[in-house]
Amino acid sequence: MSGIKIDNVNVASQEPLITPKALKAELPLSPAAAKTVAEGRQAIYDILDRKDHRLFIVVGPCSIHDVKAAREYAEKLKALADEVSDTLLLVMRVYFEKPRTTVGWKGLINDPHLNDTFDIEQGLHIGRRLLLDIAELGLPAATEALDPISPQYLQDTISWSAIGARTTESQTHREMSSGLSVPIGFKNGTDGSLDVVVNAMQSVSYPHNFLGIDQEGRGTIIRTKGNAYGHAVLRGGGGKPNYDSVSVTLCEQALEKAGLRPSIMVDCSHANSSKDPGLQPLVMQDITSQIVEGNTSIQGLMVESHLNWGNQPISANLDELQYGVSVTDACIDWQTTETAIREMHAKLKDVLPNRNQ
Repeated sequence: MSGIKIDNVNVASQEPLITPKALKAELPLSPAAAKTVAEGRQAIYDILDRKDHRLFIVVGPCSIHDVKAAREYAEKLKALADEVSDTLLLVMRVYFEKPRTTVGWKGLINDPHLNDTFDIEQGLHIGRRLLLDIAELGLPAATEALDPISPQYLQDTISWSAIGARTTESQTHREMSSGLSVPIGFKNGTDGSLDVVVNAMQSVSYPHNFLGIDQEGRGTIIRTKGNAYGHAVLRGGGGKPNYDSVSVTLCEQALEKAGLRPSIMVDCSHANSSKDPGLQPLVMQDITSQIVEGNTSIQGLMVESHLNWGNQPISANLDELQYGVSVTDACIDWQTTETAIREMHAKLKDVLPNRNQ
């Protein structure tokens, strides 16, 4: 009986991984970068607390696969962020992990070379280096917290995180979020249900105890204090949008009934744009009109945007990839992004300062 294999029956191999502490020692957060992260977090806290009248917009590629294009995008976004900073807080969307319904490319950390070599340790190095570069520009960054281990490696560079529609219902992600040092947006379910968002926001506000790793990479019991800055992200669902004023009101009512503050973010992509990037600016226009007409619950937006329009499949010949074009969901291009954000700024700059009074 001693020869019977009962452990790791379906595990092909295991490789040691660099510890969070060692990665941070190799790629440390500079004082300037730390200042960007801290100020970005505090600005979003203040917006959610209604101490800051601005709207925050998480904008950037659906996913990062080319760090050169990402750096170029960040430079453009930083200039625009400075231009509209009196009214809008721009946060760059820097997504390294992509949930898959079945299979497919899972993001830069999991497969940084886009060729199924799954060089995860290199992915962590590449991702952290990019996040440091973005923070050095003075631009706060946002990401999706998907893998429960990766925040130990990267979360010190992040100012806002999302929990996706597929994981908002996950106990693991709710527990993790209760200990993250950032505001957390919970997306409604893929069917459009608000129940999972309400339950997640209630859960994340409480302390939790769960298994994780520490900075030395050791298994540990993590005990959290709870996160008071969970908020709802409406992304549509069941093939229908939910950014209209009626849907927003229903979300407000659901949050208030649960004793939660009505803090809402609208994801302009996914079902809210029927996955057509050309509809995202129309969603932005609608949200702007709702705010002009008196809405006070919408405090943030998410926009999928890249240097160039659309998306493309990952080719076996990576040299064929078009520069600045998404390899996951289709995005609007930079010119469209710039125009849409400037239009929001023009229409809201005299409205938002009076919104929280």
